[in-house]
Amino acid sequence: MTDLEVLVALNSVDIGYRRFNRLLECFDTAQEILTASIGKLTRIEGIGEELASRIASIKKQDLEKEFETAKKLKLNIITIYDKDYPENLKEIYDPAIVLYVKGSFIVEDKNGIAIVGSRRASLYGLSCAERFGRELSSLGLTVVSGMARGVDTAAHKGAMSNHGRTIAVMGSGFAHIYPPENQGLCEEIAGNGAVISEFPVFTQPMPQNFPRRNRVISGLSKGVLVIEAARNSGALITADFALEQGREVFSLPGKIDSENSTGTNYLIKQGAKLVSSVEDIIEELDVQPPDKQQADISKNNTDIELDNEEKVVYNSLSRDPLTLDEICQTSGVDITEVLTALFRLEMKRAVRQLPGKRFLKN
Repeated sequence: MTDLEVLVALNSVDIGYRRFNRLLECFDTAQEILTASIGKLTRIEGIGEELASRIASIKKQDLEKEFETAKKLKLNIITIYDKDYPENLKEIYDPAIVLYVKGSFIVEDKNGIAIVGSRRASLYGLSCAERFGRELSSLGLTVVSGMARGVDTAAHKGAMSNHGRTIAVMGSGFAHIYPPENQGLCEEIAGNGAVISEFPVFTQPMPQNFPRRNRVISGLSKGVLVIEAARNSGALITADFALEQGREVFSLPGKIDSENSTGTNYLIKQGAKLVSSVEDIIEELDVQPPDKQQADISKNNTDIELDNEEKVVYNSLSRDPLTLDEICQTSGVDITEVLTALFRLEMKRAVRQLPGKRFLKN
């Protein structure tokens, strides 16, 4: 049995990096761990009877099925001892011993910035997540998130909107993409970076998996930006991991009467850096993005020519949606002219229309 097969087998019984190292101290080779008796295993610190029994019950046919399924799903399996394993993640206290990867890592992924937040984000939160994902990736940075609903999905899509790199860390195995509606997004991300999981391919998206995967999100990153999070949000768990790992924590402030802002505002009180623009993140971190470092973020790599009427209407908008009446009142422009200008702005992708005839800057 190869070292890769041994590590995948031990990963399937949730051995963990620290306990694996303890086992290696007691055996000459990794292969000997799988043939050791339960009695010998239980004498090792941290290896109780339950874990020893799970190690002893590993079946060759289950391992063969794992590799067959991984091959069918076009996954690459790497271990902590492989040169392709991310350097940032290798530095943390409890790195994953095995990673299932769809896509690939590159050296530049060491400049990763995590964006996390509420699954039930407001329009403001989704807009900010998309914006920060887009602007960070425009600088050549890799956006890391968890492919969950809400903020995570918006951050990934923002990064990919200008062909930037993004990495998604799942809390389930690849045979159970979660949430299921992100199956297509998973494929897109793999083409613009990587989707990864430390869990065996048939692992269900159980609640206990997600706090555990959060340490990988922060571990891959130089800093973590939290966008909209309730006081007991999983995003705050990621922030805690980031602090333990010596990563920077950034927080987007929110309305004091919003439940989704209690967590982010709390982080700011506790010392997280308040963020209002991507420059706040860049100036705090020791990152040197390749090639795009001098990109003009305010233009989002796009030069849009507007006539005078379009400029007036565009400047009256914000990142919060406004009704036609509000736009007319703010801009001082007649509703007919506003409608004409908004139509042209939509065609130029400078403005986005939401249900109920509400508009905001794109």
